[in-house]
Amino acid sequence: MSGSSDKARATSNPGAGRYFEDFKLGEVLHHPVPRTLTAGDVALYTALYGTRFAVQSSDPFARAIGLKAAPVDDLLVFHIVFGKTVGDVSLNAVANLGYAECRFLRPVYVGETLTARSEVIGIKETSSGKTGIVYVRSEGLDQDGAPVLTFARWVMVNKRDSSAPAPEPVVPTLAERVAPEAFADAWPTIDCAAYDTALAGSPLRWEDYEPGMRIDHMDGMTIAEAEHQMATRLYQNTARVHFDAHRQRAGRFGRRLVYGGHVISLARALTFNGLANAFHVAAINGGRHVAPCFAGDTIYAWSEVLERQPLIGRDDVGALRLRTVAAKDRPCADFPLRQAREADDKDAGGVVLELDYWVLLPR
Repeated sequence: MSGSSDKARATSNPGAGRYFEDFKLGEVLHHPVPRTLTAGDVALYTALYGTRFAVQSSDPFARAIGLKAAPVDDLLVFHIVFGKTVGDVSLNAVANLGYAECRFLRPVYVGETLTARSEVIGIKETSSGKTGIVYVRSEGLDQDGAPVLTFARWVMVNKRDSSAPAPEPVVPTLAERVAPEAFADAWPTIDCAAYDTALAGSPLRWEDYEPGMRIDHMDGMTIAEAEHQMATRLYQNTARVHFDAHRQRAGRFGRRLVYGGHVISLARALTFNGLANAFHVAAINGGRHVAPCFAGDTIYAWSEVLERQPLIGRDDVGALRLRTVAAKDRPCADFPLRQAREADDKDAGGVVLELDYWVLLPR
């Protein structure tokens, strides 16, 4: 076999990932590999974050309110689907920049198999000419090909050749807010009379929250090196910035970067203290990783109620729109926000994450 053939195969290795100039507007990417969710996945997710929401923790509790079993945590579903997109979308990324229009379309249960696909909906070269921003809309599909999750995200991706000509920029228009009617029927009706608030850990239901309320979730969780790597492997997220310490020593930060979704799950787990009955994440309106996180950082969080909305045709649950803010090495009793709104401003006041999302609570 000739050496030239070996070289051709090496340079066409799909494991090398896509660079900015490889993306084409409108193309659809079908991501490997199918993943059947197991009880072991759920147990490991619980071990990593300590999530305690009763509906996802107890089969008897879930069955009492009308579900067939405890569903898989919404964010575990998100991370599994997100992880499948990495090899085709963000393997050569500098940073994942944000999310929008994320909807959880139905509960997912242990034993179901998820696949993913993405459509490129926007491309724009950055001013440096060394990177570009790629916008994709991704879907998670079950074993029958039915969507269970959809979301848009945008990511800064390295260029293979900084001298390559820039494509015509296309920046999609994304909604700032998912309308409650878009997810009103996504979750099955529950039996509110059977929802045991004592077992769930809080007497507070949907009506007990008002827009403008701020909740300090008080507790902190320190990110361990082994834990954040294990979490990212759980999601089969192959982004090199999370694993390859050797190469990252010569990179932008000089060490491995914690996957942003790991911080989202830590913050969500912390919200139990004050929002124990917010049992379902219905939609994510938007999210931004304000600053990077590394092993050894301790995450704290607080939340603000932005809206309280009834759902048309439903009297079992209502929706709260929350903004949850996570900060590193900084308790949140004074409700910190990043000090500046510009993407290139370093003065974030310790804030690492701002997440705008809808949750469901029993009425």
